Amino acid sequence: MTEKTHKAGFVNIIGKPNVGKSTLMNALVGERLSIISSKAQTTRHRILGLMNDENYQIVFSDTPGMLKPKYELHKSMMSFVNLSLEDADVIVFVTDLFETEDEIQEVIEKMNASGVPILLVINKIDLSKDNKLEETTHYWTERIKADTVIPISATENFNIERILQEILDRLPVHPPYYDKEELTDRPERFFASEIIREKIFTNYKKEIPYSTEVAIDQFIEEDKIIRIRALIFVERSSQKGIIIGEKGKALKKVGTEAREALETFFNKKVFLETHVKVEDDWRKNKNKLRKFGYDQ
Repeated sequence: MTEKTHKAGFVNIIGKPNVGKSTLMNALVGERLSIISSKAQTTRHRILGLMNDENYQIVFSDTPGMLKPKYELHKSMMSFVNLSLEDADVIVFVTDLFETEDEIQEVIEKMNASGVPILLVINKIDLSKDNKLEETTHYWTERIKADTVIPISATENFNIERILQEILDRLPVHPPYYDKEELTDRPERFFASEIIREKIFTNYKKEIPYSTEVAIDQFIEEDKIIRIRALIFVERSSQKGIIIGEKGKALKKVGTEAREALETFFNKKVFLETHVKVEDDWRKNKNKLRKFGYDQ
């Protein structure tokens, strides 16, 4: 394949929380680069996943779910969404059979005005009853200037190949942006913190996961083992007690599950040490957000 016909471009996956954007990106890239949880707002940063072939390179980013900003944190997350509209070659707008345009009209207007080709992906069609898919398709095609509509089931891998083909048809001819050996531009520490954060989302209820941030204090890779020291930050002392749990049981469970997931991800033995610290109201404080990497 010559440089003259090699395709490369940025494909940005956007949509409301919980419609299955991260599941879709993982199905496309084939690696668990985004954390998946049934709770909203688990993807707080844009994550770049690379899909490489000798003929093309697709640079995927999975944006945080679109929402109305409540905290400084949300404003930072929405700036990632707006940024993703600016640098895209193709936009994959993901919705499902149950979502509406409430709260995201502004983003839809920006998307329609961007001039970037939009693939309208309707997820969760495995849950479709009666004419639901038809109704949903009609609803969204009236609101979004889509090039094409693709019904999928991300969890069952249905129609994923079609998305790939539609993306490739629209990618510009361009040399690769990143080294073909790489899967992502994120450092290993980032994935370690995301994996631990995912386990917090699956183990705690209500506000706790949203009030939590994970920082990797130490990441030392030796021949046979990776030693990771993680700091789990919460906003209040009462939350610290909940995270740790009675006699440390809750934190121990999170640590065990995270260590197993880390070993699978890095394909190596992992020693994981976790500590819980209180960082008062970090979601509302710009300086503290910057410390956690929300610097947009």
